[in-house]
Amino acid sequence: MHQVIRWLIVIVVATALSSCGFQLRDHYQLPPAMQSVVIKAPAFSEFAKVVEQRFVLAGATLDAPQSDALVIELLNEKLDRRTLSLSQSGQVAEYEMIYTVTYQLVRFGEPLPVQQLEVYRDYQDDPNFALAKTREREVLVSEMREEAARQLLRQTIALLAE
Repeated sequence: MHQVIRWLIVIVVATALSSCGFQLRDHYQLPPAMQSVVIKAPAFSEFAKVVEQRFVLAGATLDAPQSDALVIELLNEKLDRRTLSLSQSGQVAEYEMIYTVTYQLVRFGEPLPVQQLEVYRDYQDDPNFALAKTREREVLVSEMREEAARQLLRQTIALLAE
């Protein structure tokens, strides 16, 4: 009897969650044009690896170039920083880091307009802790790549769903 009640509770909870529109994070409905994806990028691009992981997690298959496959060409990625504030001694106290990715989609051999996305993060600098701040910056850049890959996936889905 307890088994039946447990199963009924699981079914009721699952039904309630699905009916309210609940979805796991980064769970996307891929349009049919995105089932087969080819990612072209410069050699040794860390961002390309992150993008490939994102698309595979979303349910796309990464294939060799085919006529019906969606091609994502990662044209350029750039990391800039801009001074946000200075300390009393005139040293830079805070930076804004800007990670920019330029890409182009090619669908059925037809290139779509070049797209660009940007991710911003603030970064506090302290020259007294240079080693720790270097490691923090590396982690921050890694997180920015992850966010840019998520944005690229969402933008691609939006462009192809039109």
